[in-house]
Amino acid sequence: MSDEKMYKKMTETPVAKLVVMLGIPTTVSMLVTSLYNMADTYFVSAGGESASGAVGVVFGLMAWIQAFGFMFGQGAGVVASKALGAKDNDRANRSDSTGFALSLAIGALIGILGLVFINPIMELLGSTETILPYARDYSRFILIAAPLMCASCVLNNILRFEGKALYSMIGLVSGGLLNIFGDWLLIGKLGMGVSGAGIATACSQAFSFVLLLIPFISGKSSGKIRVKSITLNFELIADICKTGFPSLVRQGFASFSTMLLNNCAKVYGDVAVAAMSIVNRVCFFTFATALGIGQGFQPVCSFNYGAKKYGRVRKACIFTLLAGETILGIVAVIGFFVSDRIVAIFLNEPEVIRIGTTALAAQFIGQIFQPPTVCTNMLYQSVGKSGVATFISMGRNGLFFIPILLILTSTLGLPGVQYSQAIADVLTFFLAAPFGVSFLRKLKIMEKESEKRG
Repeated sequence: MSDEKMYKKMTETPVAKLVVMLGIPTTVSMLVTSLYNMADTYFVSAGGESASGAVGVVFGLMAWIQAFGFMFGQGAGVVASKALGAKDNDRANRSDSTGFALSLAIGALIGILGLVFINPIMELLGSTETILPYARDYSRFILIAAPLMCASCVLNNILRFEGKALYSMIGLVSGGLLNIFGDWLLIGKLGMGVSGAGIATACSQAFSFVLLLIPFISGKSSGKIRVKSITLNFELIADICKTGFPSLVRQGFASFSTMLLNNCAKVYGDVAVAAMSIVNRVCFFTFATALGIGQGFQPVCSFNYGAKKYGRVRKACIFTLLAGETILGIVAVIGFFVSDRIVAIFLNEPEVIRIGTTALAAQFIGQIFQPPTVCTNMLYQSVGKSGVATFISMGRNGLFFIPILLILTSTLGLPGVQYSQAIADVLTFFLAAPFGVSFLRKLKIMEKESEKRG
């Protein structure tokens, strides 16, 4: 598709249709990515609570790697998308290339430091003495693949913001399916345990990286990744980092909150760590549906905002909010009534089921409040208003979750571990809602002003 045809597609296709077109591939990608994370939990759980708990511990590490990938990916993607909307292809190329190079460098740094300090990092992430050997074996391969994992996030986000979600889906889904097959082969058939899960994940990340890179080196992407386009221009790097910073905050706090949750849970034994690990994976899977639709909204938002099509931005936001609320609401209600059966699929251990069922049911209730928060956050980030987006990003896993978890665990004990995330979700909704309503009103005013001028 030529740049002119892409511009016409992004600015003239009915917004609901466009969000769905871009959202379906992204949703499929998110679901498959979440599914292979759940596959790790499922296959590793055969080794008992300690092995299952290791998956939850290393999940915090992966969240940190992805945090930097999403910062450079979302930052470069938004900057490039707005540039393409304004028909400034040179800035788009420099943004894409620079974001990609930064992600490789940071990923390599995380991998090296992680391998050197692997034991204290695993303990910091919430590993107990019995979980540590499993977490160390699993994380070693994740750290080796860190540069490719980080860079894949950048390639994925850039393609999404260009409106080429199908390429992104192919890369992520192919890697996810390879990971699931690798888990089945290395863990289920060859009995390699958590090391098999780590190898499967590392190989799948490398495979996804190659597939996601192909559109950029074959000329099928609007923006181009070229060595000559990498720049040390402070203004551009600052713009990428500033725009992507809400993603770093969101993912960074997600990792920190997982670490804190594991540390609070391990007081009650490996069964509690294993139960919360299962709950977090399941909730991410169900949330991936609404998140995928929201990520389909982001390129529509940033491209049309750059093209000064403010009415389309507003319509796309409202549609995304309603679609996400409907889908996640239905999933959450059904999940609430079968929480015990869901936990038992992964580990049929009575104490794990008891702890996990209560936490999972509570988080399903909290998920009903998430779509407006996510949609508002993505709206502000996609138009480059990183200050508000960062503030909202801090809410769920930072401003609310951390103090709530510490207060409730010290006063209520284990129920504090089980209920804190759901309470934080509800409070974050009330934090984000006024910002969402205010900006939608502003977009309506901007639309009228634009119509008067043109």
